[in-house]
Amino acid sequence: MTRLCTIRAAKRGDEALLLELIRELAVYERLENEVVADESLLGKALFGPEPIAHALIAKYGGEAAGFALYFFNFSTFLGRPGLYLEDLFVREPLRGHGIGKALLLHLAGLAHQRGCGRMEWCVLDWNQPAIDFYRSLGAVPMDEWTVFRLDRGALESLAGPKR
Repeated sequence: MTRLCTIRAAKRGDEALLLELIRELAVYERLENEVVADESLLGKALFGPEPIAHALIAKYGGEAAGFALYFFNFSTFLGRPGLYLEDLFVREPLRGHGIGKALLLHLAGLAHQRGCGRMEWCVLDWNQPAIDFYRSLGAVPMDEWTVFRLDRGALESLAGPKR
């Protein structure tokens, strides 16, 4: 990690910064219309009584440079927890300084400390720079797996009427 880069756990009060970074990520991924998160939702998810996710903030030369948002899952086959990296983003002007790598190494260390059997994430098919970067770290694509999703409307429909 470069000396100018620092990484810290996000804390209450970082909601506005995280939302700003999330919106920048959405623009980069061409998904800006999909962001419905707000500071309140982030605060509850990350800093509420039962946090369901965690975030890291990277700074470069004292400036907010990027973030990673992650949570822990469980592998029935391994009998161990896993770390799932939901999002990793470095602001465009600060790319190429090792910030993304520093975030990933930090997360790998955290996963190792927690006894995780693996660390996983998704990457958009068109994002070749990210794919090349992940491969350079030893990550391998899961070619025989397809991600499925039920969105909020489908969940509501399947859950049936409220009781």
